[in-house]
Amino acid sequence: QVQLVESGGGLVQAGGSLRLSCAASGRTFRNYAMAWFRQAPGKEREFVVGISWSGRSTYYADSVKGRFTISRDSAKNTVYLQMNSLKSEDTAVYYCAAGQVIQAGAAGYDYWGQGTQVTVSS
Repeated sequence: QVQLVESGGGLVQAGGSLRLSCAASGRTFRNYAMAWFRQAPGKEREFVVGISWSGRSTYYADSVKGRFTISRDSAKNTVYLQMNSLKSEDTAVYYCAAGQVIQAGAAGYDYWGQGTQVTVSS
């Protein structure tokens, strides 16, 4: 079992920044690829970004390329999502997920956090 706890969400103005954290506990964190998904009201959960277990590979959704950055700190069992130049369309609940490999489909992940709300005001 892996337990994931997100934090860092909140209300920010368009153009601002937030950093989300996902703290992992339980089974070996470093063995898992990690990803961030988001879900806006009335919409399906969508892939935002993923990072390999080594941290050497990352994959970003086109909608966030150049604005969001994912990183992981295996010593702290934590993955981060730095979000810059935020837009109103980034408003959603953001979820952290752990799986065997990075993939865009939510069904491919084994563990999920409870989510953290990000609201961007225009």
